[in-house]
Amino acid sequence: MHILSALYLARVPAVAFFVLGTFWGAFAASIPDIKAGLGVNDFVFGLLLLGNPIGLVTAMWLAPRVDAWLADRALQAVTAAFACCFVIPGLAPTPVTFACGIVLLGITSGLTDVVMNARVSDLEAKHKRTLMNVSHGLFSVGYAVSALMTGFLRDAGQPPVVALAIAAVCGLIMVTYLRTEPSPAEDETTEASGMPWGIVILCGLIVLAAFLTEGTVETWSALHVERTLGGDPLAGAFGPVMLGLTMATGRIGGQGLSDRFDDGAVIIWATVMTSVGAFIAAAAPTPFWAYVGFGTLGLGVSVIGPLGLALVGRMVPARHRTEAIAKVAVMGFSGFFIAPVLMGGISELYSLRVSYTVVGIGVLTTIFLVFKLRASR
Repeated sequence: MHILSALYLARVPAVAFFVLGTFWGAFAASIPDIKAGLGVNDFVFGLLLLGNPIGLVTAMWLAPRVDAWLADRALQAVTAAFACCFVIPGLAPTPVTFACGIVLLGITSGLTDVVMNARVSDLEAKHKRTLMNVSHGLFSVGYAVSALMTGFLRDAGQPPVVALAIAAVCGLIMVTYLRTEPSPAEDETTEASGMPWGIVILCGLIVLAAFLTEGTVETWSALHVERTLGGDPLAGAFGPVMLGLTMATGRIGGQGLSDRFDDGAVIIWATVMTSVGAFIAAAAPTPFWAYVGFGTLGLGVSVIGPLGLALVGRMVPARHRTEAIAKVAVMGFSGFFIAPVLMGGISELYSLRVSYTVVGIGVLTTIFLVFKLRASR
């Protein structure tokens, strides 16, 4: 009942989370075909993917202004713009056009991400309960459904643009539901408060660790299954599918955990699970064990990012909420900036097995950040 009531309260912005997931699921499952079509190696492909975080950083600067300008239509407008860009990776004929298209996708995706998280944070303040996990769970549901659909289409010989176009049409239909209420008014005490930068930075680093780890599976799991372990295209698509399904399960189940346990403790245990999953994926002898690793990682990492965003939304003054979430999102999405270079570079020098081992070690730094945040509070 706790989960259903949370989903009902967050139902409007949660639709935007689902739309966001449908694109990234289709894109992740299409990466082997997109990369082959561009004719580039792992390292160059990783560099091309940097267009996404470059666009995201631009979006984080624009988001508070766009949100204030468009008010109750902001979420609807930015999500529609994002959906219109879905087909770009499937149509780009050269690496240069692909990189430019990814920048545009990064901008529209980033605007959608900040505005939808700000709307959920407004609802959390209004209803005095955590709603981030269940909202992010809808992203993972959309991601898994879309990745699975894409896997079947690839197995049937369809080009990436077909799956991306289907996701775009579905997204544009759902956009009609996304008109939201303006942010609540602030009292004089809140308005006089300043931005607590220490909290913003610590929460940003927590979200960074989560998104960096998530990005390694979103972007490279299909290649790991197909190239390292010899799977076919459908088997490769099940890498991101497994991530999406387990992240959806973890986030929706994590909603109940957040209602009962301290957020810091949940993040710590989730971090340990994430690290174990990365090590299993690194050592996997068959696609089955890679799925076990991706699933374990997905269950763990699923709650870390949403709780980091929820914490900053609750801990900063209301007048700074959208700006603070934008800044935390900039830090967090830089994980998607680091992940392509990290995974592509290590894979080119060594292998994807070594890449996932490095990720498993790196995510453990989140535990230290949680203790620092507790001290700051």
